Amino acid sequence: MKQLTDKEEELMRIFWERGPLYVRDIVDSYPEPKPHFNTISTFVRLLEGKGYLTHTRTGNTYLYAPAITRDEYSRSTLRRVVDRYFGSSIAGVVSALFKDEKLSDAEIRSLIEQVASQSSDN
Repeated sequence: MKQLTDKEEELMRIFWERGPLYVRDIVDSYPEPKPHFNTISTFVRLLEGKGYLTHTRTGNTYLYAPAITRDEYSRSTLRRVVDRYFGSSIAGVVSALFKDEKLSDAEIRSLIEQVASQSSDN
C-alpha cells in the first residue's frame, strides 16, 4: 500500500470519522477559508488511485467511501516504519522506546503479558 502525504492522510481522517462523502461534503467540513472544490476533488481521485477510497455514482456525482479502515492503515504504516528503521525487528522498536524512556516498567510488563496471552491463544 502506498504511503500517504500529510494532506491525503488528513482527508482520510475525515472519511474514517464521517463515512462515505461527496466532495462537496468534504469541502464544507473545512473552516474558512475553505479549500477549492477542484483541489479536494484531485486529492480524492489520488486517494482512490492509491486504493484508499472507492466510489459509487449517484446521478451526476460520486459518493466516495474508505476502502480500508483506520486500523488497517495504522498497522500498515507501523509495519513500514518497523521494516525501514528497525530492520523488521519489533524487539528493536521496544528496545529503542525503552532506551528513550518512552515506556515505563509497568507498560513493558503489560506488553509482555499481552504477548504471552496472544501466544497462548495460538
